[in-house]
Amino acid sequence: MRFATVNLNGKDRVGVVQDGEIALIGQHTGDMVDLISASPDVRSAAIRGALNGGERIAYASGLLAAPIRRFRRDVLCTGWNYWDHFEEGRGKREGQEVDRPKAPTFFTKSPDVVIGPEAPIAYNARISAKWDYEAELAIVIGKTGRSIPRAEAFSYVFGYCLANDVSQRDLQRRHGGQWFKGKSIDGTMPLGPVIVTPDELDVPNIRLQCELNGQVLQDAVVAQMAFPIDELIAELSFGMTLHPGDVILTGTPSGVGNAREPQIFMKEGDEVVVRGTGIGELRNRLVATDLAARSDVLIG
Repeated sequence: MRFATVNLNGKDRVGVVQDGEIALIGQHTGDMVDLISASPDVRSAAIRGALNGGERIAYASGLLAAPIRRFRRDVLCTGWNYWDHFEEGRGKREGQEVDRPKAPTFFTKSPDVVIGPEAPIAYNARISAKWDYEAELAIVIGKTGRSIPRAEAFSYVFGYCLANDVSQRDLQRRHGGQWFKGKSIDGTMPLGPVIVTPDELDVPNIRLQCELNGQVLQDAVVAQMAFPIDELIAELSFGMTLHPGDVILTGTPSGVGNAREPQIFMKEGDEVVVRGTGIGELRNRLVATDLAARSDVLIG
């Protein structure tokens, strides 16, 4: 099953994607996080009601929003989760070199980064001179769990979507080696286009691609992950509670702009597309936005 969030008449509505349309779920059900958090019986009844006579709109209506719009915490992220990506960055981390990790590397992003699958990416050259793309598969957690065994990890997955973990590499290096600031600029992370339940996907064989202005720059399958999805969930939940609606980015494959020779960074007007087999695509253009305002912080 495929779930979408649309912005209709100024209000977010959740729906089920079917036959090129979105069957809207009754507003009493709430948003996507409410739907995910609901008991199976309540959720099934809401879905049946939508499919059997609910209001419908065209999927290609231009109304798609990020499927998750309400976050109880930061977006949870994984770094260096494709070995080719880890290796391509050797010597290019500007003094922040590390050994190959023996366990997953986690960080977070501010929820204010999240935008829809077709929305403009906010761009400001004063904020950063090094805007990079990162195609990623994202996990949406379906139920509460802590210290989840690997054998049970997939039962905690509600579904999957795509993300473009747009990163500002100079900010990423500027703040003591941690990544939070360089990956948390407002309005810069497309998410979506829909949440697809696991039964509809051959997850290890999902092919992730990132295309910039028509050129494919990243191309890999999920099976190439250094730490697979069940291990990510087990490690991240170790002593830490995961909640319904939590979003976990699973890392990006090789081909990022910062590691290329010569380097490729995004600029105003560029169109960046992230695709994933069976999920769809994010298609976004970088649009000049006043992100710096009256700040007196100087980068560079």
